[in-house]
Amino acid sequence: MRKPCCEKKETNKGAWSKQEDQKLIDHIQKHGEGCWRSLPQAAGLLRCGKSCRLRWVNYLRPDLKRGNFGEDEEELIIKLHALLGNRWSLIAGRLPGRTDNEVKNYWNTHLKKKLIKRGIDPNNDRLAHYSAGAPKSCLSNSNSIRTSPVNFNGDDDNNVGGSDSSMDPKCNQTSSLPDLNLDLTVAPPPMEYVGS
Repeated sequence: MRKPCCEKKETNKGAWSKQEDQKLIDHIQKHGEGCWRSLPQAAGLLRCGKSCRLRWVNYLRPDLKRGNFGEDEEELIIKLHALLGNRWSLIAGRLPGRTDNEVKNYWNTHLKKKLIKRGIDPNNDRLAHYSAGAPKSCLSNSNSIRTSPVNFNGDDDNNVGGSDSSMDPKCNQTSSLPDLNLDLTVAPPPMEYVGS
């Protein structure tokens, strides 16, 4: 079993003071983030390591973006949510200066309601609501949702001999799907690259 990160009885709880914020900022600027378990004591704070980490990540980092979300950010969140669902850290990773918690809260308090007002069910429609005006038959087959251009010449290797709705020019989803680079995986390089 893992040892608790701090002695709970000796830690401050609740709102952070300006002095505590400044101690945390000064320590991280001088020594870096390091180990969050030992940081509070090293910085002279009577706080839990988790509390220090969350305060830094969500409020004090110098690269945080403050203020309202722009229309471009809203549209990107909607598109990414349609593709990724509630994977807030992945979505926030595509919005520089925004935290996963901030994006999640904005989705739940503003964007979800906005989509519902437009007649879109944000929990069930996923990619379907990007097919504005596309026939329902285009959406019934999951193969018709594409992230690459559709080949209408009939020589698409993936659709040989089938009556796939993706062959229907009316079902071309590329104009309504977001044009995004979703290279979101974090993994070691393939073995073929390790030795070279």
